[in-house]
Amino acid sequence: MAKIVQVNETQVVDYMARDYESLLAAMYAQIPSKLPQWNDFANEADFGNVLLQLFAHIGDILSYYQDRVANESFLGTARTRRSVIEHLRLIGYKLATAAPAAANLSITVPAAVNAVVTINQGDAFATKSQKTKPSIRFEYAREAPLTIDFGTLAVDPVTGKKTFNDLPVEEGRLIKAELIGTSDGAPNQRHPLAHPGLILRPIGATQTTGRDVVLVTQLGAVITLWTLQNTLAFSRAGQNDYVIEIDDQDAATVMFGDGAFGAIPANGSQIVVTYRTGGGTAGNTPAGTIQTIVGAPQLALLGAQVSNVEAATGGAARETIERAVQHAPAVFRSLKRAVTAADYEALALSFKGVGKVRATATGWNTVTLHVAPEGGGKVSDVLEANLKAYLEDKRMLSQLVEIADVDYVPIFVTAEIGVESYYLRSEVLANVQQAAAALLAFDNVDFSRTLYLSKFYEPIFLS
Repeated sequence: MAKIVQVNETQVVDYMARDYESLLAAMYAQIPSKLPQWNDFANEADFGNVLLQLFAHIGDILSYYQDRVANESFLGTARTRRSVIEHLRLIGYKLATAAPAAANLSITVPAAVNAVVTINQGDAFATKSQKTKPSIRFEYAREAPLTIDFGTLAVDPVTGKKTFNDLPVEEGRLIKAELIGTSDGAPNQRHPLAHPGLILRPIGATQTTGRDVVLVTQLGAVITLWTLQNTLAFSRAGQNDYVIEIDDQDAATVMFGDGAFGAIPANGSQIVVTYRTGGGTAGNTPAGTIQTIVGAPQLALLGAQVSNVEAATGGAARETIERAVQHAPAVFRSLKRAVTAADYEALALSFKGVGKVRATATGWNTVTLHVAPEGGGKVSDVLEANLKAYLEDKRMLSQLVEIADVDYVPIFVTAEIGVESYYLRSEVLANVQQAAAALLAFDNVDFSRTLYLSKFYEPIFLS
């Protein structure tokens, strides 16, 4: 509590006295000079005390809101996701949505199968459901269908079956042809998507593997395809562009232009959107866990079995405000152009699904990005293709970008630990193993980091 200071019989205003106790004490100190006739204010039953306590309470609340407003006015002190989103919008930085994990599936069919099967966007597979863990849905996400001719595949002499090994899938769910509204012809229209958790990677990142969002307007028999942009500031009048804003609750809203910057959908036209939802670390499933065909009857009718030979990787939660505040300035300094190694690393880290990256020049015009997906593991074909596409319009004209996996170095630590007799040995052992593992967790290590044995002593001792 701040103290009330008197200098030459005059109270000095203490602007730090803004909590309940300080405000109440400051008002009591004013009573002898402002209300000398009130000489029984020490009586707790006096109605004047009730009023002063109410004023102090209101002042405490107003002070809290003043602090919140002041904190949220600056990027470095903001604590709410909404404020950080608005601050970073000023420099053209958008907080990333959750990223889906990706994997390659192997499809095994009996040797007698010679059918030609087409895999379409939205065909789904899943992990097995457990009591404490629901199944994770994976889908073929590319717009172009994938045709598999089982008649051209050889029979494995060991298993006696045919296997197709390259079916790329991503975690998530396809929301197809959702009607989000009808245009009224007004400028700056806003239409929210019905399902939260939109998967929205940087524009250009999915040009090789399919778009995350496809929007069309339909007026009678006329169907118009619209283009997703980062901003409408560079859209011309009549240009069929739109943007998507995602709020702090992960709800997405489609926004159109005003006729001068971006076209206005024709009055009465229906607005239809196809998009995908999902993402997150739950999709980083181990090898051999995606075994269920849930939305591909053309495979189920053949008696096909599916499995992921390698773990699904690249799944990441939505970008936190702490990471955005730390990382956004580096992206802004790069001006979204990749020239130096630091530029490549900053831009690559802004792409969700990339956990760690190190850029090195491996030739006079070649830059190799050593990428560790979020959660560890190898870089999936989907993540590699999307990351290259994302960097395509940011690299220098003569530079080539290559993506390489990182080498994970195993660390073995052996320790002899003395345990007091009044501690349970099994519990101490579990705590020590957990503490040591935390030091080597993916989020706590970096490329070529030097490990000192002394760093293990303190957590072991405290365990």
